[in-house]
Amino acid sequence: MFTSFTALRQRVLALLGAISMYRLVLFALLALAAIAFVLSFFGLVSPSPLALVVSFAVLAVAISVADALIQRLLRLPWRVESSLVTALILLFVLQPALEPAALGGLALAGALASVSKYLIAWRGRHILNPAAFGAAVVTIAGLGTFSAWWVGTPALFLPVALLGLVVLWRTEKVRLVLVFLVVAVAVTLVRQLVQGAMLGVPFSLGQALSFAVLQSPFLFLGAFMLSEPLTLPPRRWQQLWVAGVVGVLAGWPLVVGPFTLGQERALLIGNLLAFAFALRGSVRLTLVGRQFVTPTAQELTFRTKGRLSFLPGQYLELDVPHRRPDARGTRREFSIVSAPADLPTLRIAYKDGDQKHPSSYKRALAAAEPGATLAVTGTWGDFVLPRGDAPVLMVAAGIGVTPFVSQLRQLQLTGEKRDVVLVYVASEAAELAFREELAATGARVVVFTRDEPADLPAHWMWAGGTRLDAAGLERVVPDIGTRHAFISGPPRLIADLAPALQKARSLTTDAFAGY
Repeated sequence: MFTSFTALRQRVLALLGAISMYRLVLFALLALAAIAFVLSFFGLVSPSPLALVVSFAVLAVAISVADALIQRLLRLPWRVESSLVTALILLFVLQPALEPAALGGLALAGALASVSKYLIAWRGRHILNPAAFGAAVVTIAGLGTFSAWWVGTPALFLPVALLGLVVLWRTEKVRLVLVFLVVAVAVTLVRQLVQGAMLGVPFSLGQALSFAVLQSPFLFLGAFMLSEPLTLPPRRWQQLWVAGVVGVLAGWPLVVGPFTLGQERALLIGNLLAFAFALRGSVRLTLVGRQFVTPTAQELTFRTKGRLSFLPGQYLELDVPHRRPDARGTRREFSIVSAPADLPTLRIAYKDGDQKHPSSYKRALAAAEPGATLAVTGTWGDFVLPRGDAPVLMVAAGIGVTPFVSQLRQLQLTGEKRDVVLVYVASEAAELAFREELAATGARVVVFTRDEPADLPAHWMWAGGTRLDAAGLERVVPDIGTRHAFISGPPRLIADLAPALQKARSLTTDAFAGY
């Protein structure tokens, strides 16, 4: 059961990884809008077909114009996907209409959402969800329109659930949104029970649950707004705290003066909590140089222009703006090779991969010369070693060794002693990257390559040219049950080793599928 689910999960992630997050969210929202448009002809959603079309057009134009003007002023590339995603979210949050005053309110909400990305920002990263901010301002101020959250209707429950699940699977935020939904629904039930008792109204669990699940916007709020990576803190436990707080406030909106803290306002409070958890933002990097660390893998060395905080094993998102980006956009994630103790020097590495049909991002990154300035839009991840001195197993495939180099180098530089075994898989000996750095850390390394590597350090062992499988992993690491296991490699390898890895004290994966 565990093996089958792990294999399915990794294959789905590899398939979804072929498209950028922004475009996947855009396609999901467009599909949801198309479904809502069809349902509107049968009266199954509150807006009319014409109101949906006109309102979306107003929102799309207002946000696109505002984004284009601001980004031209700041000399940034205009990302049309981002503009359309914000317009579609606002379409489902605000009340679609045909009256001039209401359309003016929609345009204002869109413009405010756009401006907030640049004005309410910290070191280049927006703090608040743009759509939530625009909707909250026009609703509280009574500027022509209001937050109706008409997407919370039984007819749209299944489409929102299915499309939202696709997005959450791609962003690996299923657990986050489940926590939010459980908290929000539970608090809603308690609120209805308490309020019903105060008013002398009998409480029906079935009706209350139906309302909380089928007729509330919780699912849309969680899948398409709460899960936005740019407004989440970097660690999973922090993200779960944010999900819980937003769930409580969404489930039981508090009255503050003339307005309530519900839905989008609950999300904005969650955004502020996330900001408080980690005061971090975009950091500029200057490219110092590049070198091949294997015949097919390159290492890029940067110098940071600001304060960058990360833990060994975490990854960064590197923005490389370029003309005519393909479907995967201008941002990619890279595990960090260097240790925090190496700052302000920062290193990443990547495999060249497909030379015949490289992505537009890969071409742009390859064209960057020393002195070029790029931006890290954030650091994330829970691929970090557990506290204490418990034994650790690291399994790396090819360039997937990068987070382990960071972790082992940090242990070496700080003088911390730990029982670590690294199982290093590569197609051939020449593809073993960072050999000297890994050897200097003193960690025990077991190498799986077809050919025998020359001049292996005393604490390294070649597995004899065999292919690594679950049985082979247990053979070279017989005490796997006492170790915390970490694996960084392609989804196929993770699935193949699942029978052995499930015996470890814990398992943390870091799958990758190229860029």
